[in-house]
Amino acid sequence: MFRFLSASALCGCLALIAAPAYAQEETSSDGLGDIVVTAQKRSENVQDVPLAISAVGSQYLESRGVASIDALGSIAPNVKIERAPSSKTISQISIRGSVTINPAITWEPAVGLYLDGIYIAKAQGSIFDVADLERVEMLRGPQGTLYGRNALAGAINLVTKKPSGEAGGSMELTYGNFDALKVKGVLDLPRMGILSAKVSGQYSKHDGYVKIIPNPVAAAVAALPNQVNSTDTLDSISFMGQLRAELSDTITADYTFDYNKQKQRPPFAQLVGVNRNGDPRDIFDPGSASYIGFAPLNLYANPARQKVASMNGDVYERSRAYGHALTLTAEIGAATLKSITAYRNLKWADGLDLDGSPLDVAFTQRITDYDAFSQELQLTGTALNDRLSYVVGAFYFKEKAETLGPQRFFGLFGPFGSYYQSDYGSHTKAFALYSQLDFKMTDALKLTLGGRYTHESKDIRRFFAGGSPLTTVINLPYGGVPDAKYNNFSPAATLSYEASDAVNVYARFARGFKSGGFNGETNIFFDPGAPAGCPSGLTELCLPYRPEKVDSYELGIKTKLLGNKLIFNVAAFNDEHKDIQLSIFTAAGAAASVVRNAAGARIRGLEFEAIARPADMLTINASLAFLDAKYKRYIDGGVDVSKNRAFPHAPKTTASIGVDFKVAEGDWGKFNLFADLNYVSSYYTFPYALVTPTLSDQNAHNTKSDGRTIVNMRAALTDFDLGGVKTEISAFVRNLTKEDSPSNFIDFGPGFGGLTLGYFPDPRTYGVTLGVKF
Repeated sequence: MFRFLSASALCGCLALIAAPAYAQEETSSDGLGDIVVTAQKRSENVQDVPLAISAVGSQYLESRGVASIDALGSIAPNVKIERAPSSKTISQISIRGSVTINPAITWEPAVGLYLDGIYIAKAQGSIFDVADLERVEMLRGPQGTLYGRNALAGAINLVTKKPSGEAGGSMELTYGNFDALKVKGVLDLPRMGILSAKVSGQYSKHDGYVKIIPNPVAAAVAALPNQVNSTDTLDSISFMGQLRAELSDTITADYTFDYNKQKQRPPFAQLVGVNRNGDPRDIFDPGSASYIGFAPLNLYANPARQKVASMNGDVYERSRAYGHALTLTAEIGAATLKSITAYRNLKWADGLDLDGSPLDVAFTQRITDYDAFSQELQLTGTALNDRLSYVVGAFYFKEKAETLGPQRFFGLFGPFGSYYQSDYGSHTKAFALYSQLDFKMTDALKLTLGGRYTHESKDIRRFFAGGSPLTTVINLPYGGVPDAKYNNFSPAATLSYEASDAVNVYARFARGFKSGGFNGETNIFFDPGAPAGCPSGLTELCLPYRPEKVDSYELGIKTKLLGNKLIFNVAAFNDEHKDIQLSIFTAAGAAASVVRNAAGARIRGLEFEAIARPADMLTINASLAFLDAKYKRYIDGGVDVSKNRAFPHAPKTTASIGVDFKVAEGDWGKFNLFADLNYVSSYYTFPYALVTPTLSDQNAHNTKSDGRTIVNMRAALTDFDLGGVKTEISAFVRNLTKEDSPSNFIDFGPGFGGLTLGYFPDPRTYGVTLGVKF
């Protein structure tokens, strides 16, 4: 998707409150401005929407340099956005403790992501730049009624600016340390007859954050030469073309083409631990041909952030995605009929050195081809003298996903190493009908009822070969096992009361679900306990995992106080989860995971958002959130181990505070200061055991992040005249205090001697930006 604050910089710390003041381009001295959102498929003031929603507009996004989702982790309470391990293009979004850890293309995310109403279905390729955003909306809690499958935890709407029909535009040039360069441009063309058009784009690049040098130690086993001189680089380009045709006074057609391409080297997979229990035993039986000790790897292990390292893999990450979208809107009396047709295509690949050393121990590749088609019809309107508002819709979705996975382990032994080809793919078809009715029982009391019925089917393909030369172990074609089919009904009910013009309270129930499916990565091919009729004992392919479901109960209050100088919102929730989908990385044979519907859980929390404007020159925004996640059941091997399992990506406390200070203003322009502090407490990254027999086992504490505090600042001189052009110059610094606790991990487990990799936030970056508007 686009590249918002770097996962490293904002890595999911809690939120700079999505303040209405930032969404409104024009505010007055009378108080904070309003933001209009379309979270419920119609335009509403965000303070009037009876659910937990945070939104920011273009003014906020531009002042923070936000252009992609990995920079959005600070916008809303209990929202944490990370980059997946070893990736700059895969998002890992957690809302209220619900997250999908595994980035495989056959997995479904827990958070729905939308670009101008178009569903972005997969985590792979979901971090990309959008040069001209109008606003971002973050909905917390299940959104099953209006957003459907895979909005279990919430939804994120990215809304772009549409063609205005008036000539105008902007250009922006940024340069910073690590030889960082960003060029962004927007051109709005004058209206020509019934047509208006706009083009926008961005190019971003920087050198590697980690320098790669020759092998610094004399290892027991010879190291391969370095194939790159640095890693954790960026090279990204994005483009969007938009065309609006006003076919009549009541019919409008909007066509959008978006394109993004990234070709870079992924974050360094730093070896932070190996053979943790000090056990001198080796990975393999010393009598085997592939005998090797882990002593050489110990020479490269370092728990502290490395700026210089040595590795041998020819690492890379490539992502190319594009999409076509056509939205037809017709005004029919008091109703609006909308058709949204979209096609998206993704080609994505990476090659990863997963041992953090110059030894040829672990190198994997993933090569993905994905495309999706969707069609949605919406009818919105009012009736009964505007006492009834309604949304009725139908949604169709079809996708095809394929991943090829060549993998090499212990390649330093040549033909005695472990070589694999691990491929998988799936097709999905889904159809849904939905409706939501808002009825004003009185002028102040409103009842909202909604529901969505979804039917979907999935199939699976699996190919796996190993050895040198490769020998086929399994070749399961499409249709080799029965399709997985699911039916779901997700209801919602809200009772809201407008106590005054400044106070709204609500109580909400909502159900959400995350789609089930097949574990395409499975390496369990000959299970003696497989059900009868299961080909070759393919238990995980014969028995797809079930959908994950949640019933959410929420109470909230939204207020505007002190003459609209203060906005203060509170939400409390209790979520009951069933059939939680847990992906456990095993590295058994090839790199793979097992999937279990093993757990039920209770997640509850409390969220505060506030924004104050004590003076026209000063705006302060803050948020604070508490999260309490607890397994009620976790069955492993027939035993309930719920008290001995970690809850991943669910920090107990997150908080933020931000300041916008208008220092001075005159005929010469404006001088503003912006400062943001974002905090996230410690959290586990995998649902591993809290207590294990040996330290080399997959113990949750080995992959626990200490949390972090990120400080970002920016000073801007704006609206000054330069040759008749409105100009802006600014300076910024991100991660001012050099926060360097790992934000993500990979633990290979006892099969690889407890080899553990850590992934760190971006280092401190700084630079200057020059921009013009015309």
